[in-house]
Amino acid sequence: MLDHLATRRSGRTRRESSWDRTGRNSDRVPVEPGATHVLADLRGAGVIRHLWITISHNEAAWPRRLLLKMYWDGQEEPSVLAPVGDFFGVGHGVCNSFQCAVLNQSSNANPGPNAAMNCYFPMPFAHGARIEIENQGETATDSLYFYVDYDELPELPADQLRFHACWNRSNPCPPPSDYDDPTDHAVNLSDRHNYLFMEAEGSGHYVGVNLSIHNLYGGWWGEGDDMFMIDGQKWPPDLHGTGSEDYFCHAWGMQPGNSFLYNGVSFQKGTPFTYNERTTVYRYHVVDPVIFHDSLRVSIEHGHANDRCDDYSSTAYWYQTPRHRPLSILPVAERLPRPDVVVQPVNLPIPPLGRRTSGSPIDPQFLRE
Repeated sequence: MLDHLATRRSGRTRRESSWDRTGRNSDRVPVEPGATHVLADLRGAGVIRHLWITISHNEAAWPRRLLLKMYWDGQEEPSVLAPVGDFFGVGHGVCNSFQCAVLNQSSNANPGPNAAMNCYFPMPFAHGARIEIENQGETATDSLYFYVDYDELPELPADQLRFHACWNRSNPCPPPSDYDDPTDHAVNLSDRHNYLFMEAEGSGHYVGVNLSIHNLYGGWWGEGDDMFMIDGQKWPPDLHGTGSEDYFCHAWGMQPGNSFLYNGVSFQKGTPFTYNERTTVYRYHVVDPVIFHDSLRVSIEHGHANDRCDDYSSTAYWYQTPRHRPLSILPVAERLPRPDVVVQPVNLPIPPLGRRTSGSPIDPQFLRE
């Protein structure tokens, strides 16, 4: 990973930042409710190498209220559209210290209201780049500090793809409306009821995802198989996994506090396998990107055969040729963390904590906020 440091590079190193142009020490930018601040509006060709931000915003769950947007080469629609906190690797509207190869946070408490957030995904552009943060909260962002470090190039090589990221949520994941085998609901032979990470048309490669789970009815939330439909729908899918923790490169559940280079847990609150456990897990395909030529659909079961209805949210990352399908995102009220569930006093079976045992399905009517 260090060999490139000794290779002569072209271009010039540049930076956009929030430094105080008066020469004083007020190196921050306020952002009023409903306002957007442009971190960088670059011309020509280049590659963004590093983003650093830190934010002071006195409002609950502010990492879900502020949106990060990125545009390449004069696009009218963003190629990156995600809440700030989720983009930088931690969900649930909180900040939390963790590190991996491409993202990290250094929080003043775990979880905490503030953090330094870093991104090292390279982001090429041929004719310009614009990065924005929009405050969709109800109060002002007191302080936004940032660096955008990039290479300025005479021209961009033709083989460079554009960086993309999108956020999604299903709160809660719905049960299947029909089953592949009406007589056996443990059978799943399609991806149509899975939780969706991303869909893309064009050519490129997928480089990973973080997934945030709010455990709504206890037990092990995993056992969801990951499925990759590459260049068209088919069965079986081109890549078919064996369970949620397996895709995220753990085993026997997800182990809190284990944040590795390419996979791990960036946040965990509550006792594993219990009501109101909140977790963010990640898997970044830095050395094993998933290649597609015409299209890609990446999804995962929510419980085996989609037998659980937990609250799922995610940020997926990929590179591709110029995209034609606009990204979308939920309004701010639908992005905020849900309150803890209160379980109605009913007799429900509690399954054993085994590797191949999902939580027992629960009718959503037994859960209330």
